[in-house]
Amino acid sequence: MSTSSSSGPSDGQDANANGPTDPDAIRADIEATREQLGRTVDELSDRLDVQARAKESAYRARDTAVETYRESPPAVIGGASGLVAAVIGLLTWRARRRRKAKRVATAAMAAEVRAAARRAAAEERKQQRRATTKRLARQQRRDARRIKKATRRARRRRMLGRSKR
Repeated sequence: MSTSSSSGPSDGQDANANGPTDPDAIRADIEATREQLGRTVDELSDRLDVQARAKESAYRARDTAVETYRESPPAVIGGASGLVAAVIGLLTWRARRRRKAKRVATAAMAAEVRAAARRAAAEERKQQRRATTKRLARQQRRDARRIKKATRRARRRRMLGRSKR
């Protein structure tokens, strides 16, 4: 097997396939590429300029509205009044919904406050019962001690009384 060591064009390829070799042709090709690149950059900058596109869109909408009004004023007035009615209806609906939500929240908060008050009152009653129970237990212990003392005294008196006889 032998390999070809030629570095020139093979299989019918000519040197002009990769581009022009003449300096003037190369300059012309570069200039054409620059112009094409400039157009591409301008187009991209136009597409990315959102503010200008928004203004243009607003102008178009205004022109369309003016043109439509000139063609049939009653239809435009009717449509505008319908739009105004829809906006007012939407605002009214939202306001009512907010008021209802406030009422529900207020009612929930009031219910929570009432429940907290009931819990506090129940806890207070519980503490009062505990205090009363403690007081009664103390009183019963005192009474039991007094009775015990009185019983001892009575026994002593009896014993003393028997011994004197």
